[in-house]
Amino acid sequence: MALSLSTKPFVGASSSDGSSRLGSLRQSDLRSLSSPTVQFFTRRSHHKRLEVHAIGSTHGNYFRVTTYGESHGGGVGCVIDGCPPRIPLSEADLQVDLDRRRPGQSRITTPRKETDTCHIYSGVADGLTTGSPIMIKVPNTDQRGNDYSEMSLAYRPSHADATYDFKFGVRSVQGGGRSSARETIGRVAPGAVAKKVLKLKSGIEILAYVSQVHNVVLPEDSVDHETLTLEQVESNIVRCPNLEYAEKMIAAIDAVRVKGDSVGGVVTCIVRNVPRGLGSPVFDKLEAELAKAVMSLPATKGFEFGSGFAGTFMTGSEHNDEFFMDEHGKIRTKTNRSGGIQGGISNGEIIYMRIAFKPTSTIARKQHTVTRDKHETELIARGRHDPCVVPRAVPMVEAMVALVLVDQLMAQFAQCEMFPINPEFQESVGVTVT
Repeated sequence: MALSLSTKPFVGASSSDGSSRLGSLRQSDLRSLSSPTVQFFTRRSHHKRLEVHAIGSTHGNYFRVTTYGESHGGGVGCVIDGCPPRIPLSEADLQVDLDRRRPGQSRITTPRKETDTCHIYSGVADGLTTGSPIMIKVPNTDQRGNDYSEMSLAYRPSHADATYDFKFGVRSVQGGGRSSARETIGRVAPGAVAKKVLKLKSGIEILAYVSQVHNVVLPEDSVDHETLTLEQVESNIVRCPNLEYAEKMIAAIDAVRVKGDSVGGVVTCIVRNVPRGLGSPVFDKLEAELAKAVMSLPATKGFEFGSGFAGTFMTGSEHNDEFFMDEHGKIRTKTNRSGGIQGGISNGEIIYMRIAFKPTSTIARKQHTVTRDKHETELIARGRHDPCVVPRAVPMVEAMVALVLVDQLMAQFAQCEMFPINPEFQESVGVTVT
């Protein structure tokens, strides 16, 4: 049933000449709207289904994550919908990765002091997930809104200040609002949940590390992806598993930090024990989903998968990964230039990718810019910012990769393991690690 008003058009509706009635609202309009002569009629109609989507703030199809909050608001967090039930989960499980992401952890990160202590408000009972939405929140405790007074008047070069105004016509000035990397708390927390699900169900391991800072590049053959451990990555403040190059990277960051400048770098991410069959052909290829996910992180500027751009210098005979039968009777590849994915679907080899991060936009150096009222000026940005984002980006990359893979794992169960698999070609994606 539907209701229709049999009097004047609704307040604010367009008149026949296209103008709005809102600006010409009279006392008589209000009296007529409240008059007892107003009649309501009901008629049968087909309702259109109205849906509201959180544009740009939700990720996933089966394991859905929506982030919320801003850098200098009351707090940040996420809501996870679709998490499998009966998974052991505590706030301590999430805190490990949040501590790796938090600010103020070393001299080469932002000096902002936040404990990033998380709280789970729903979706967990007696230490187990219930299958209902999981709400996670981290309060902001060290905001300094006055640091951004200049930015309320002028745009920071290469930051999202201007484009947010171009799109929305309004923005949160303090801390950059949603464009701040503080939003990634709402990714890292559910990423920790996703990593736990992946490990328990399929034995999947995700590790990222810093492989380049400015012009200090870690040689590719210096890290063994088969044996790399979290302890190696976390052995130094820059999160490079090679101590010699870690010292060079730290020195490169220190050199620009004391000058009020910044540098960029590269994070390499690997995934071990990936089941075969994750991903879909054409538009939803696994590498495409991974690229979209990691490129949604702040400051990302490039993505390489497998051989990446270096593969363009090779011939087909040099680049192809030839097949062989291993000692367990499994089809494997002698090389892995495909990066563990072929035809958009995982082939069981190690997945590896590289993500480029630009130098931090907000720097304490004088720069030319334009004010919000369109006058050229100069700006020296204040506030507390990372001289290089890549050390703290490591857990962010791991989180986004985990969110993609857990979604793909659930999709594989839904489509290809609803009925018995064909054991001649297929393997179950679930091994249930205990």
